Amino acid sequence: MAIVVNMPRLSDTMEEGTVAAWLKKVGDKVEEGDILAEIETDKATMEFESFNEGTLLHIGVQEGETTKVDALLAIIGDEGEDISELIKTTGNASAETQKNEESKSTPDNPEAETDTQNSAETSNLPEGVTLVTMPRLSDTMEEGTVATWLKKVGDTVEEGDILAEIETDKATMEFESFQSGTLLEIGLQEGESAKVDALLAIIGPAGTDVSGIAKNFTAATQATKTEETPKPQKLETAKPDTQTAPRTAEKTEKSVTTSTAQTNGRIFASPLAKKIAKEKGINLSQVRGTGENGRIVKSDVENFTPAATSTATVGKFVPTGQEDFEDISNSQMRKAIAKALTNSKYSAPHYYLSVEFDMDNAIAFREQFNSIPDTKISYNDIIVKACALALKQHPQVNSQWFPDKMRLNNHVHIGVAVAVPDGLVVPVVRFANEQSLQQINAKVKELAGKARNKKLTPQEMEGSTFTVSNLGMFGIDTFTSIINQPNSAILSVGNIVEKPVVKNGQIVVGNTMKLSLACDHRTVDGATGAQFLQTLKGYIENPVTLLV
Repeated sequence: MAIVVNMPRLSDTMEEGTVAAWLKKVGDKVEEGDILAEIETDKATMEFESFNEGTLLHIGVQEGETTKVDALLAIIGDEGEDISELIKTTGNASAETQKNEESKSTPDNPEAETDTQNSAETSNLPEGVTLVTMPRLSDTMEEGTVATWLKKVGDTVEEGDILAEIETDKATMEFESFQSGTLLEIGLQEGESAKVDALLAIIGPAGTDVSGIAKNFTAATQATKTEETPKPQKLETAKPDTQTAPRTAEKTEKSVTTSTAQTNGRIFASPLAKKIAKEKGINLSQVRGTGENGRIVKSDVENFTPAATSTATVGKFVPTGQEDFEDISNSQMRKAIAKALTNSKYSAPHYYLSVEFDMDNAIAFREQFNSIPDTKISYNDIIVKACALALKQHPQVNSQWFPDKMRLNNHVHIGVAVAVPDGLVVPVVRFANEQSLQQINAKVKELAGKARNKKLTPQEMEGSTFTVSNLGMFGIDTFTSIINQPNSAILSVGNIVEKPVVKNGQIVVGNTMKLSLACDHRTVDGATGAQFLQTLKGYIENPVTLLV
């Protein structure tokens, strides 16, 4: 099915782009991650990668031509696919967008008031002052959360300096400054979220008064709020001595004898203070900070004495415990996971096939393999390799569902589920069937490390054709998973359990492992899933075949 590729926003101030060079021509095959074109922005000429794969069917902007952000750039689809109607429709939409852009300057157009005002504000900025807005750091990003500021108001910023770490729906990414100057204003505090193009910061000459600019910036995409977890009012003007910000978590405490005011702000404490408080069971919201800007430090926690409760007030036999809860705003990653899994569970008709494999040979094989100097593989590496080889024999399980077709993938890219503090990410081992066990081990370790440090790129989490989820290391014997769409199946791997088994008519001590295959019934029939598991069983129970 054809996919429209629009002119991307490659910098925070980019409004239009010029195609400097096409690296692909109509009719060429395009793989995910291929460089499509070099785009000249207002900052630099940058390479633009494809997030899709297929055939380049149409080029909407020729080399040297300029068009606005989100205008038709290209169309990628299946070879020979008829896209005449799509070009016509998209072309009309682009023309309408251009017309709307022009109509924004019309005084009697009420919908244009916000954009006109912001345009006026930008054009009337003091000399050298630049508005930095929330960038679009991935192709699906609609809003971002400021995870950390690396600069504070009053700091000098050089072009290329990391301003902040921005949490998107795919990863937490560093955001570089394209300007030099002084950080005059912070529009979003740590933990706050806003849509793309909302005011993020203001940079300019030291001492410039920008309070009016920040106050009057009325981007329709400014900081998002939710009814379930209300965020505190965002500061309209960040003062030079304001280095801390409200958090979107809300904490409420009640007692039968005392009442603690509801705290809608983030608790600012040093890492050591937090560690000591956790060890001692101290609620940091009750601790008064003596550090800079009220920050809680080690001595504050060590010298903290809980307020005494009067027994005369509560009575001799009345409990004096307190109800305590904390509402934490959903991270961008958590929102994306919830959306994807909900869509998968309710759109794909899941069914499950459960098996139990004999792991005695796999255990002996791994011990022998790891006896080789500087070599170490895990059971998960064996499973990933076995799945990759089995998928080559059962392409139906290595498939994807589309409304008008089913795609059988000839390549095998296996997603490996990795637990992280914010939820779950699935980095991808590409061409897993062509890699050795040692290579798979090294790649999985590398990707898992990046995942836990929030350093995975969007490209490292895209393109999987099958997924493996392993909870065996947590002592889980058996479980089922939700399919990671657009995959057609996901394998859930349990723990290796030592138990009595029957071999050659005798009860002996053996080692087994339970696996569960979740399949999309639209693409994988029951018999097909069962045959795949039989092939997988042959590889895992006779792991020497993985080396053939």
